[in-house]
Amino acid sequence: MQQQHRQPELVEGSLPVFVFPTELIFYADEQTSHKQVLTLYNPYEFALKFKVLCTAPNKYAVVDATGAVKPQCCVDIVIRHRDVRACHYGVYDKFRLQVSEQSQRKALGHKVVMATLRPSASQEPPSPRVQDEERRIKEHLAVSEFFEQTACQTESRPAAGGPSLLTVLLGLVCMAALMLPTLGEQESTVPVYLHLSINKKLVAAYVLGLLTMVILRT
Repeated sequence: MQQQHRQPELVEGSLPVFVFPTELIFYADEQTSHKQVLTLYNPYEFALKFKVLCTAPNKYAVVDATGAVKPQCCVDIVIRHRDVRACHYGVYDKFRLQVSEQSQRKALGHKVVMATLRPSASQEPPSPRVQDEERRIKEHLAVSEFFEQTACQTESRPAAGGPSLLTVLLGLVCMAALMLPTLGEQESTVPVYLHLSINKKLVAAYVLGLLTMVILRT
């Protein structure tokens, strides 16, 4: 009688977590660097769910701060720096990615990723200074309090103020054109020079239709 293969029970916090890159560097003068991507890999035979925590959640916006990774797959986590100010230069923040099995709540493992804001990439020394490296290591090893990172919401558009005055006036002109008599009508008190051809009325109707669509969208 064959014995069923059972997956060994994992101890809380013992599961290695694979994340790239291991450090996020934002540059104030480079708009493109304000958005970074963390890739979380799942090389295991079982699915993982993850949660992103941060020591300074108000400074960052995280797209999909919680989610799941299928077995032997990876997922990209977009992190945006939304408080780019000089007072934050050189400050080290931490992101902690916690993973667990989908059927359990306890964290099987976690990975800490350092994040810092710097003034400019052009001012970076060719090799990190000893003092900076020592400080980064100390910050990495220091005990920190992590907070749940709220998911990034889509940017809200400003409320539309309704159709513009030009749009309304153009619509009124088109309506007036459609109400004018057609060229060739004899019984009309309107002067002949205000009589419009059928083609001109078709153009006015077409423009009025476009303006109606614009007004309804605003």
